Amino acid sequence: MPMTGADVVIESFRRHDVEYVFGLPGGAVMPIFDSIFDSKIKLVLTRHEQGATHMADGYARATGKPGVVLVTSGPGATNTVTGLLTAHMDSAPMIVISGQQITPMLGKDAFQEADIFGITIPVVKHSYLVKDSNDLPRVMREAFHLCNTGRPGPILIDIPKDVASGECTASFPENISDCLPGYENPGMCDIDDIYKAVDLIHQSKKPLLYVGQGARISRSGPILLEFARKLNAPVTTTLLGKGAFPETDDLSVGMLGMHGTAYANKTVVDCDLIFSVGARWDDRITGKLSEFCPNATKIHLDIDPAEQGKIIQPDVSLVGDATNILSELIKHVHPLETGDWLKQIQSWKKKFPLKYNRKGGLKAQHVLDAFYELTEGKAIVTTDVGQHQMWAAQFYRTSLNHQWITSGGAGTMGFGLPSAIGAQFGCPDEPVWTVVGDGGFQMTFMELATAFIHKLPIKVLIINNAYLGMVRQWQELFFDNRYSGVDLVGNPDFVKLSESFGCKGFRIKRPGDVRRILQQAIDYNDGPCVIDACVEKEDNVFPMIPAGAAISEMIVEKPTHKLAKPTGST
Repeated sequence: MPMTGADVVIESFRRHDVEYVFGLPGGAVMPIFDSIFDSKIKLVLTRHEQGATHMADGYARATGKPGVVLVTSGPGATNTVTGLLTAHMDSAPMIVISGQQITPMLGKDAFQEADIFGITIPVVKHSYLVKDSNDLPRVMREAFHLCNTGRPGPILIDIPKDVASGECTASFPENISDCLPGYENPGMCDIDDIYKAVDLIHQSKKPLLYVGQGARISRSGPILLEFARKLNAPVTTTLLGKGAFPETDDLSVGMLGMHGTAYANKTVVDCDLIFSVGARWDDRITGKLSEFCPNATKIHLDIDPAEQGKIIQPDVSLVGDATNILSELIKHVHPLETGDWLKQIQSWKKKFPLKYNRKGGLKAQHVLDAFYELTEGKAIVTTDVGQHQMWAAQFYRTSLNHQWITSGGAGTMGFGLPSAIGAQFGCPDEPVWTVVGDGGFQMTFMELATAFIHKLPIKVLIINNAYLGMVRQWQELFFDNRYSGVDLVGNPDFVKLSESFGCKGFRIKRPGDVRRILQQAIDYNDGPCVIDACVEKEDNVFPMIPAGAAISEMIVEKPTHKLAKPTGST
């Protein structure tokens, strides 16, 4: 019996070992939902299409395999745009399949028609509008290859209903070269560039390895650790790079950047060589570009040639896979004389540790510090975006490649809960927590229903300060305490809200209750639970580098004088 276009889609899922499809049905995508009914692939019905994309994203980052989303046309498709942007900015492999109006009606403003192909062009790695059922075997083969090779990213496939219902007589391509002749991903850079990099490394007395998301994607943790130890060089990681190098290692200086550790940022300022491994020199790292490491030699290793010279012009560019290039570099380098340099860094660690005032009411840092200790740093942690995200990044030290999942480039509020659901589906035997703010949580909390239905034992830790905290912090520091649009008056009772979904609810109000209640949450495994930590309302995240300022202008603690308005974005 001939296959339909919808059958081709589901068979492609089977061939690529797809475990879960996250999504919501609708008229234009019903043929594909009908085809999945008889398959062994598990359909996860979400409460919103944005939630579906973040679940697929969390699944992808936790497993390294593409997350798959299936939605209908019009608003169903446009609801995925935020998730596509989030995955695109953070290089997460995802395939979003959207239903579309029948081909004769394209461009005629038919019911629930939206040009999702055109709308999403800036936020995907590649996109397709399929107009012939016989193109689907090739398109599906290409999509799975493109989304998770080279620099990963999301792929959109828009399929009109008549194409999904139509007969397909084309066979599945056996070789990707039959679909994409000449398509290659850089694996190894020129050996001459390796030698240039080695020469610069050997001239350094104060080196720094600056590690980003690309190192995690490449799974280069073991060779990176060996490389750092051979050089005896300190390592700093970006927000998205956490986990690529163990933050418990003596060579780690933790996260750098706007809310990085003071000692990481001081190391950046004083280094004489900075070697970027899978990081893109974004504005949260460099601060004022003209004053970023002006006296340091710069080496940039990245698989995406478009990143070379985009922000920083490196002295040496190494284009290729991080694991491959580090494996070659380690053959040629010798240990550096970094004893004095490491002693200086150790003195900064002692002088500028991460700290918080334990007096007074409940502090977010106290909750997250205890959370790290009680889970022994072994949980998969996803976060939303804001103050809680930065505190979690500071106090939850990561050692595993897949255990830190957050929205970096897009800064997407609402990412935390659904990404944790996806991560738990992908890693069913591992503890999964999400740290969220009371603001971001309310953007996607309806996905508690999805978590409850599937009895996922995720823990939702709400850092509840009744404010949009990071914006409030900026308004306090730079806008004379003019709190505009940040007071979340009218917040629900989060314990009762969670219980209304069938989830277990806990509340922490006092410092003395932190460890006891967190342990109760750890011990609860009958489904999802929510911990409402009612922390002090007007605490701030430090250290902090004001946007547009130089790293050397880092604020270590709350200033006693008025600050100039920042020149960069929040």
